[in-house]
Amino acid sequence: MNTINQIANNSIRVKKINQELIKQALKSMKEGTKSTIATATGLSIATCGNILNELIETGEVIETELEASNGGRPARRFIYNVDFSYIACIYAKIEDGIESLTYAVANSVGERVDHGFLELECVDAAAIDHLLGTLIKQYNNIKAVGIGIPGLDHRGVINICDIYTLIDVPLELQLREKYEIEVTIENDMNLTVYGFYKQQDYEEDKTIVVVTFIKGTFPGAGIMIDGHIHKGNTRFAGEVSFLPFGISREEQIIHMGQTDTFIPLVAHTISSLTAVINPETIALTGNQIRQVDVPHIYRSCLEVIPEEHMPHLIVLDQPDNHYMNGLIAITLESLTYSLQLVEKRR
Repeated sequence: MNTINQIANNSIRVKKINQELIKQALKSMKEGTKSTIATATGLSIATCGNILNELIETGEVIETELEASNGGRPARRFIYNVDFSYIACIYAKIEDGIESLTYAVANSVGERVDHGFLELECVDAAAIDHLLGTLIKQYNNIKAVGIGIPGLDHRGVINICDIYTLIDVPLELQLREKYEIEVTIENDMNLTVYGFYKQQDYEEDKTIVVVTFIKGTFPGAGIMIDGHIHKGNTRFAGEVSFLPFGISREEQIIHMGQTDTFIPLVAHTISSLTAVINPETIALTGNQIRQVDVPHIYRSCLEVIPEEHMPHLIVLDQPDNHYMNGLIAITLESLTYSLQLVEKRR
């Protein structure tokens, strides 16, 4: 009996992988015939035909007009229905003491169909729940939600966060149980570096870092090592405010807000990241970073780091756009079958 169950489970898994291959091929091809889809996926034409028929029945794939015939039987053409399912993406933010929620609804290829911004007196679980409920009511085909936070979700509970009302909240479980959809909660800097990395369209895997310095909050970093988000053993990687600066965290906040002590702290952060992971690029962002500061930061780093090992330092424009793009990307990934043959970001 166990052997029969194992064979059945393996068959189901193989079928799901094949379905994922066909979906991804159609998304990238825009449209295709059974023959071109088979070529793109390496599957047989018969297998593609069976799976395409099933996807047509659910509405996930649309059959279009027949391809022009060259004397033989005309070939059917297929396109992926990008509006078959949507995702909702929400990120929480605090800047200069002002709390807000930014949201977007996107289709299955990441195109935004709705977006907005809410400035709130208090961003807590109830505020996020209310916004998500409103979006789900408006778009009844939302299949997954992504939540970005300025903090850390560990084992399903937010235990570090710049927005204190979210600390100790099992937000992922609460939303998943209430709405019965896939929920992903991720650190803001991980999402920002992921969105920035994907936009670069590197030909080879790279190691890059995005570090943010926002007035009144602790700095944080998102790290990509050889093309993968680096989260660390307990998802603590990137919490650069815990570097041994030789001062208390209270003093660190004060020094971060003063011009004469800010640049040395930034240089200490960059030097530490350079010595440990040797990134190609470190992108700086946040309302405390100015372009005119970059040469001073660079020279300060050279006091401890040999120049040939220094990363390229840039100021990242429109970090919020990268943040949302990263959130959309990982939320879409949560909908793909986990055993797909495409290597995932983790």
